[in-house]
Amino acid sequence: MVLQQQKEVPIWGTASPGEKVSVDFAGQNKTTYADNSGKWSVKLNPMKASFTPREMTVKGTNTIVLKNILIGEVWLCSGQSNMEYAMRKYSKFATAVKGNKPPEDDLNTANNPNIRIFLDRRKYMDPSPEHLGWDSAMGKPLVDFSAVGYYFAKDLYSKLHVPIGMISAAVPGSRIEPWIEASKMELFPKMKNGKTLDKLSTDGGDPGKFYNTMIQPLIPFSLKGFLWYQGESNCFLNENIRYAYKFKTLIESWRNDWNDKKLPFYFVQIAPYAYSTAKDNSGHNVENLPEFWEAQQLALHLKNTSTIAITNLVDSIADLHPGYKWEVGRRLSLVAANKAYGQKDVVCSGPVYKKMKTVNHTISITFTNTGTGLTSRDGKPLDWFSIAGKDGKFTLAKAEIKDNKIILSSPQVPYPVSARFGWNEGAQSNFINKEGFPAVPFRTDNPWDKLF
Repeated sequence: MVLQQQKEVPIWGTASPGEKVSVDFAGQNKTTYADNSGKWSVKLNPMKASFTPREMTVKGTNTIVLKNILIGEVWLCSGQSNMEYAMRKYSKFATAVKGNKPPEDDLNTANNPNIRIFLDRRKYMDPSPEHLGWDSAMGKPLVDFSAVGYYFAKDLYSKLHVPIGMISAAVPGSRIEPWIEASKMELFPKMKNGKTLDKLSTDGGDPGKFYNTMIQPLIPFSLKGFLWYQGESNCFLNENIRYAYKFKTLIESWRNDWNDKKLPFYFVQIAPYAYSTAKDNSGHNVENLPEFWEAQQLALHLKNTSTIAITNLVDSIADLHPGYKWEVGRRLSLVAANKAYGQKDVVCSGPVYKKMKTVNHTISITFTNTGTGLTSRDGKPLDWFSIAGKDGKFTLAKAEIKDNKIILSSPQVPYPVSARFGWNEGAQSNFINKEGFPAVPFRTDNPWDKLF
């Protein structure tokens, strides 16, 4: 396995009540006694990253020896099918996308024993014995592991040069509620506008189902942070603001479980998909997905959170499981490098809306995360921009880059007051920064932005 560097490392287990237990690792010896219920725990002092394989000896009336332990960075990745999406499914998607170079066939060539993986399987699954516990990220163990998680680790390793440990706990088709401790869902969230939402748990979704079996048993294994890729199942329900509060509850409750309110939490903005044409669309129109993106982005009001947009990683909006998971993992790694590890020279996002200003008969849009400049991916005029006047009727707008800003205009809207970009479930705009990252969809008339 990999243990988290530069943090206290909890080691815990069970024994007979009152039994003396000692833990020896890396020159440290910790001793304790099991409590009346037989539970015991110790904490190892913070350690530096190490490629040296070490043994841990846990001794009570019997002795357990854990071998080949490294010290480095540990991340937990969770969510639904796009996070669970296994390397064995992935290989056919190892092709170039939008000018990006494809990865090697890692399923057959991966050979880095310093990247370790732990597949957190559901209890009702029957894993084969060789797939239990920690493994090196190569060969058979890699076959069923999260492609996003693996490529995150691979890219992060190239930047940090320390052992990387990845824990994957994801379930296809899962809503967000099963990943939250059931008692934490008994909330009536009060919004900043004074309104109170109905209790979150009334939406069903088996609150706590996967938390109990896949998350709680991991606590308090020392981590650097969390990666999250989920939302499609809740988007089908046409959830927006209620999802935002559930997402906030998940982030805050997981951080509380690990007793660290600053743990990084990075998530993926779900991909463009034709929800409005799906059989179970729950009354969707083409703007419901952008509204869901908006709900996801409310989590950015919480500290140490960040997100990636993947609007340019979709070949067909009829595919709920787009390929290019290697690039999703890489983009999350860039966020971690920049935000969690202080590599501020690493560009990790496309343009993000900052503010707008009406100038004569145009709207001027300013962005953050512009990298080395704004541009068009294909050299064609920028698309998926629209503006509206006081009547609220949006029409397509001409978008021009000027002084690293976007200037919007339309002869049909002589007095514009608001703008939107990518505000459609099928939008895959050509608007990027020069580093190749897509701009994040937005609307300047966002009614929810101040609710957290």
